[in-house]
Amino acid sequence: MWTAASIFILVYLALIVCSRYRWLITLLGIAAALIFGAIEWQDLYSGVNWNIIGILFGSLLLADAFVYSRMPEAIADHLINRSPNLGAALMLIIVFASAFSIFMDNVVTVLVMAPIALQVTRRADINPVPVIIGLAISSNLQGMAILIGDTPSMILAAENQMDFMDFFYYNNYLHSSYDSWKVGIFWIVQVGAVAGLLVLYSYFRSEKRKVPHLRITPVKSWFPLVMVAAAVILLSLASTFDPHFTWFGGIATVITGAVSYLYVRVRRFHHQIEEQHRFDWETVIFLAGVFILVHMLEKQGVISSLVSRFGILEGAHPFLVLTAVVWFSVAVSAFIDNVPYIAAMFPVVHGMAENLGIPHELLFLGVLIGSCVGGNITPIGAAANLTAIGILRREGRPVSFGSFVRIGLPFTLAATTASYLLLYLLYGP
Repeated sequence: MWTAASIFILVYLALIVCSRYRWLITLLGIAAALIFGAIEWQDLYSGVNWNIIGILFGSLLLADAFVYSRMPEAIADHLINRSPNLGAALMLIIVFASAFSIFMDNVVTVLVMAPIALQVTRRADINPVPVIIGLAISSNLQGMAILIGDTPSMILAAENQMDFMDFFYYNNYLHSSYDSWKVGIFWIVQVGAVAGLLVLYSYFRSEKRKVPHLRITPVKSWFPLVMVAAAVILLSLASTFDPHFTWFGGIATVITGAVSYLYVRVRRFHHQIEEQHRFDWETVIFLAGVFILVHMLEKQGVISSLVSRFGILEGAHPFLVLTAVVWFSVAVSAFIDNVPYIAAMFPVVHGMAENLGIPHELLFLGVLIGSCVGGNITPIGAAANLTAIGILRREGRPVSFGSFVRIGLPFTLAATTASYLLLYLLYGP
């Protein structure tokens, strides 16, 4: 048990110091686990949720194809040209980035939307920092709204055996205390998004000038959009063909993603972010590695040992337990990668819920909200934040740590508070 715990802690510390090579760090951690006997060779296969890996892989392919079609820019251009004033246009950029990131990787969202925002701010001669940071942090928030939005949502689905529709209307028949459908995390996230966007609006509401007109970006193809819609429809039907969510979603997403990606490559589409963003195979390896390392913790009894430590919370009010879980997750994720944290915490809070008699879903979703929104506090809390900071630096607008926090912290406090209070009202005992 101590060997497994030590390996995981060392991997975690290495990820904090050098997150750029997180895929390699997890592979080295797995190699150490094999050498010291914390896992066996068969665990390299059995410890991975291959359905989730397939969904992630296919989603990345779909995202690349959709971006290369130039449709996101075309939609954004139309929205901006129809805005009544500059402040509304800047908010529309952020809102559209937020909506776009529901289906696409957050870093891709920033890379696609930032040039549009910079074009508007240059013509209006205003500071681009608030809008670039705003679209990054709003993208991070919406990434957890649906199954294919971001890695943490996929880990949640793997741990709780949730299908695509459970993110909208939830009824976990495996270990749920509910007899009827409940509002899913998607709608809870939207309430948090509204609260956060109201905070961001305070930076732009005084801009009443006329919007600089943008030339509409021509759409290269509608086919990637058709494939994204096909993937969503197939995922919504997954529970019909695969009630235990073990294979259908992954296969369907990989097939639709591969078809759309090959279509783009055959047509030889090019895009302005092509040199900045390649297919993110590193995230696929990283997630598979995290699954194996968490499997190691469960196998060696580390998770059950941690759960037993929370006996001090016995008798505490469920709202206080949820509050502690949410804000602890916020604090941790403000500075370190939330993927290994979430993967390790889900089994822990599952055991906590069993011992304390609290609905599992309450703590699962509390961890998800806290860890996904918490990354918005600091520039190092999420990859999208670092991407936004890099873009601003190249624009000659370097952003200090404190400057980012002054925007990210109020947004996080508003979005987290609204989301987790609604979560308790809906899922609390």
